[in-house]
Amino acid sequence: MGGELTDKFRAQSERFGTKIFSETVDKIDLSRRPFKVWTSKKAVEADTVIISTGAVAKRLDFPGSGEVGGFWNRGISACAVCDGAAPMFRKAPLAVIGGGDSAMEEALFLTKYGSKVYIIHRRDEFRASKIMQKRALEHPKIEVLWNTTTVEAYGNEKGMLGGLKIQDVKTKEVRDLPVSGLFFAIGHEPASKFLNNQVETDQDGYIVTKPGTTETSIPGVFAAGDVQDKKWRQAITAAGTGCMAALQAEHFLQLHGSSFPSENGDAVADTAETPAANVATANAPTSNGGLTEQESAQAAIQEPFAVL
Repeated sequence: MGGELTDKFRAQSERFGTKIFSETVDKIDLSRRPFKVWTSKKAVEADTVIISTGAVAKRLDFPGSGEVGGFWNRGISACAVCDGAAPMFRKAPLAVIGGGDSAMEEALFLTKYGSKVYIIHRRDEFRASKIMQKRALEHPKIEVLWNTTTVEAYGNEKGMLGGLKIQDVKTKEVRDLPVSGLFFAIGHEPASKFLNNQVETDQDGYIVTKPGTTETSIPGVFAAGDVQDKKWRQAITAAGTGCMAALQAEHFLQLHGSSFPSENGDAVADTAETPAANVATANAPTSNGGLTEQESAQAAIQEPFAVL
């Protein structure tokens, strides 16, 4: 399955010399090469950096919506494309929360599997594009619940999602909505705040890459996966850009050489034989931890690549 497959990926990369550090990045300096990355335990210097920290789906917090004591992954999801075809959702009533293009797309996708799809929206108009609104509003399986919020999720006899309690924001009336699936479609938040504006991002915080590449605004720094992809957000597209980033980083090293001094003090010129798999990796970073150079004065690990 998926977990076993990723374990094999990890084992393969380690066989080729990859050093994996399961730590949180506290600070990063992209002002010059070699770039510097700090965790609470070590410092890493690298000639190239690949940022692949992903994006987190935004979720609403109400009774029954979470992992503990709730129905997250037991009928509640934030990705219709990922989960909507599951047997538990087939020929069953489903609900989508949101009012943008993503919500329209999710609802339309779910009509392939569900018996009916409700779009729950807290306002009396969508912010989605006119064409997406038209497609959703005209679909016979979709019903829009305007001026409505979700206040609770409850289960069925099997311990799965059985329905929602929804409230009219104007009348304050609360009623039951029996559904087997609920999908949040209220946006994503890319994990890019820790960069502290060192790399160009768009207004939503997604890293801007040169079209057709994984190049960022800083030469030698590349971005892959959902942290730079606000449209597709699929594992296979993330893997594809990860491959692109690795190849581009290797090509960058071949063109520009290493910034690390050799024994005689000169910079080392990399060749095609530079070990491309010699990568330092870290968990998704948090915000800037404010470490000083003195606090991280320990000898830095020096590698051609650092993947975050």
